[in-house]
Amino acid sequence: MTYRFLTSIPLLLLACVAGANERPNIIYIMSDDMGYSDIGCYGSEIDTPNLNSLAAEGVRFTQFYNTARCCPTRACLLTGLYPHQAGVGHMMDDRGHDGYRGELNRNCVTIAEVLKSAGYRTYMTGKWHVTKAVKPKREADKQNWPRQRGFDRFYGTITGAGSFFDPYTLTRDNETISPFADPQYQPKQFYYTDAISDHAVRYIREHQQNNADQPFFMYVSYTAAHWPMHALEKDIAKYRGMYDGGYRAIRDARYRRMSELGVIDRSSTVNWPIPDEWMELQYQEWDIRNMQVYAAMIDNMDQGIGRIVNALNATDQLDNTLVCFFQDNGGCAENYGRGGVGRPRADEPELAPLANDYIQPDMTPKQNRAGYKMRTGKGSMAGGDDTAIGYGRAWATVSNTPFREYKHWVHEGGISTPLIVHWPAMVTRKGEVERTPGHLIDLMATAVDVSGATYPKTYHDGQEITPMEGCSLVPAMLGKKIDREAIYWEHEGNRAIRVGDWKLVAKGARGAWELYNIERDRSEQQDQAAADSDRVERMAAMWQTWAERAHVLPLNPGSRQAQNSKRDFNQKQKRFALKPGDDLDRFKAPYIHNRAFKVTATVTPAVAGADGVVVAQGGSASGWSLFLSDSELCFATTHQGERTVIRSGAKLAGKSEIGAALDHAGAVTLTVGGREVKTGQVPGPLLSQPIDGLQVGKDDGGAVGDYAAPFQLQGSVEDVLIVVAK
Repeated sequence: MTYRFLTSIPLLLLACVAGANERPNIIYIMSDDMGYSDIGCYGSEIDTPNLNSLAAEGVRFTQFYNTARCCPTRACLLTGLYPHQAGVGHMMDDRGHDGYRGELNRNCVTIAEVLKSAGYRTYMTGKWHVTKAVKPKREADKQNWPRQRGFDRFYGTITGAGSFFDPYTLTRDNETISPFADPQYQPKQFYYTDAISDHAVRYIREHQQNNADQPFFMYVSYTAAHWPMHALEKDIAKYRGMYDGGYRAIRDARYRRMSELGVIDRSSTVNWPIPDEWMELQYQEWDIRNMQVYAAMIDNMDQGIGRIVNALNATDQLDNTLVCFFQDNGGCAENYGRGGVGRPRADEPELAPLANDYIQPDMTPKQNRAGYKMRTGKGSMAGGDDTAIGYGRAWATVSNTPFREYKHWVHEGGISTPLIVHWPAMVTRKGEVERTPGHLIDLMATAVDVSGATYPKTYHDGQEITPMEGCSLVPAMLGKKIDREAIYWEHEGNRAIRVGDWKLVAKGARGAWELYNIERDRSEQQDQAAADSDRVERMAAMWQTWAERAHVLPLNPGSRQAQNSKRDFNQKQKRFALKPGDDLDRFKAPYIHNRAFKVTATVTPAVAGADGVVVAQGGSASGWSLFLSDSELCFATTHQGERTVIRSGAKLAGKSEIGAALDHAGAVTLTVGGREVKTGQVPGPLLSQPIDGLQVGKDDGGAVGDYAAPFQLQGSVEDVLIVVAK
């Protein structure tokens, strides 16, 4: 049975609360791009005493899920619907279908809209990210900004990412502001995580002064620990030396603590080894610094959560406030800022300083306020306001211990999140672990339940409202059972359904279904699809029925902008005979969006141990490259920032005919002299036509492979032939 409305158990509990003014406050706190094991009470070495304290006085859920990506999660959380039903099946672009408009639609309501109609005051601080209108030209363009979707007060960013020292789209209520010309908030040093926390504290105190007769709902949406890796030096200092042991040592220690804490079970998980090729071996000190900064970002967020809890205590509101902490997706393996070789900061500013009232126009600024240019690449030490770097795949694997995959994917590493529930007036379980599965769709139902609000059938001037999809979590908070039919996922063609202990999951729109018993194999290591094909068929049919009703189909449609410009791409040509030095822009290069292709080349290394690119198309966000590393034939792809490198083990000596073939399922075959030397797997065909073009003999855009661009070939290329499948 699927619960979509109020359940009887919570209503009985609510009746025990002695009147309308006793209805609980509700605070939902969400962090950004963090893995399941990244906070102390879920196994981390990172210092999170305030979250640990909430967990010790409350309940930790061990099987709670998000949607694997920033804005779909936010749409889901805010509306209690699957993201496609709210219009945000992908990101903030219109892909020509109702499930993929990149805007909250008018057939959904936000928690703020629902609770406001029940007498709640509503506040938000932090990241919004459910509208395309980040630079509105008219007031009407702000129809999906927080104040227009039910929040009485808002301080935060409209877009999805930016500098922590100079945020893009920083907004107070309905006006974009500069943090350095904001008369209402002038800390000694501006840091966005602190600003989010401080404004949450401010709203709590002002509410008690001005609206104490009303309960409130607050949504605190941190951008920590999303790239760029920015932190305060005082917080970074705590973690110097912490990560010197490397990825595996930290991951092993986390796995042990997670087992001891009961947030995983050793019998159903595997602490599988991190492959060497995922690790940064040449610039180790640089990548250790990246993790130090990442830890500091989480530490600072926890400090802010402590200030929020202290404000509730100081205003005598903590006992009857339902506080929930969770994350928007798993750890992020995107390659942001990690391509090429970086540089130290210049001795003097290279550009003119920016005025205090300058409004930051870029997600990644071109310079900091003092005039130093932004730095990326290996060796540029993260943390400061003139850097733009992510922490990469190996550390993301540590964050997601012991699960598979990352942000974007709907295997457990992409969708598993802690959920800490703290509500002393009602939830008396202290420090217990709750294993009932739950999903972000449940948070609307929970808020409606505990507030006594009525979820509307119509809203927005009579528009019909899609019914809630989730269940109230209150029974599970109290140790009672929740029955539901299934939980569903889809993002970028990645698909999953969970029914009881069984999960069916696939990578990419063309990927084969995999079947796992999560109770016995939560690390998703033993695929049961072949052994239980009947179950696969039943669950796949359930997923298809859901996808048809929830506006999920067609799978992974291209953006409307891309659809409108496809005629400009070189779609008809399927065979490309290239010569040394050829350089094709994205419109003349092979059109490889969602297509298989084969490349062959004749190459002669100039020296033993030769390095360099034979041919490459695209860059660090999306692309492919055929290259030599110490004379070894290699092939790399980047899929939305995730790099995969396949090394053949075959070293070239003298003139050689080499080749690589990528099929529709992501299988790669490498050949030398017409003989197969290596097979491997990448996530699939490229999800978009790369922005960077194609070059023979070098890669002078963003680096596709694990090398520093342009990685000119030490040798000669005689010819290159690329054949694209229809």
